[in-house]
Amino acid sequence: MLSARVSQWIRRVLVLGALLGIVAVLISWGASGIGHWLMVADPLEPAQAIVVLSGRVPFRAMEAALIYREGWAPEVWLTKEGVRAEEQALGRLGVAVVRDEVYNREALERLGVKPEAIRLLGDGVWNTVDEVRLIARELGRNGGDRVILVTSKAHSRRVRATWAAIVGAWPRVIVRYAEGEPYQSGAWWRNTRDALDVSREVFGLMNVWTGFPVQPDRPERHTPGDQK
Repeated sequence: MLSARVSQWIRRVLVLGALLGIVAVLISWGASGIGHWLMVADPLEPAQAIVVLSGRVPFRAMEAALIYREGWAPEVWLTKEGVRAEEQALGRLGVAVVRDEVYNREALERLGVKPEAIRLLGDGVWNTVDEVRLIARELGRNGGDRVILVTSKAHSRRVRATWAAIVGAWPRVIVRYAEGEPYQSGAWWRNTRDALDVSREVFGLMNVWTGFPVQPDRPERHTPGDQK
């Protein structure tokens, strides 16, 4: 019991520290500056694969297709999110769910990526940490030393930071963001979508820098015979 209370107290302190850090960053950089600061794009280099991180369909896939057509990598890899509680509920109701990776694959093929060049990585992921670990394992299995990760504008700095924290300097990562994605970096507070993105990313960076004390909510799996 004491251990659980200590753990809960530590988590509250870390969350409070993260919130104070957010305030400090906002004061230091200014509201408009932080929107730009979250965006990072590394110079392109030849790599084993281009990876479309889960989310923001179809903008990340569109950017990945452009990079592929320019010849920077021979394959495009897709990650897929774990099955969310909402999808589980729809499945129990017999409602078909079309997942993001299906849309991403179709977008890639329509934009000129050969079907045989598209690979769906098998394990479901719940957050950026899961994605980074999965991609690093795939690179290790295939002897790759460099990969291009395509994500959203506001998410790009956290992707780079997460790779550095989980994988390190090798294999190398090249982070790119989707140019076509709507995002007002200099006025992100003017709409709910961008404001939520910036808030989430700043908090997410604090989570990376403090050693990932906050973990994703992984819903329990249900079968049709489960009792409610």
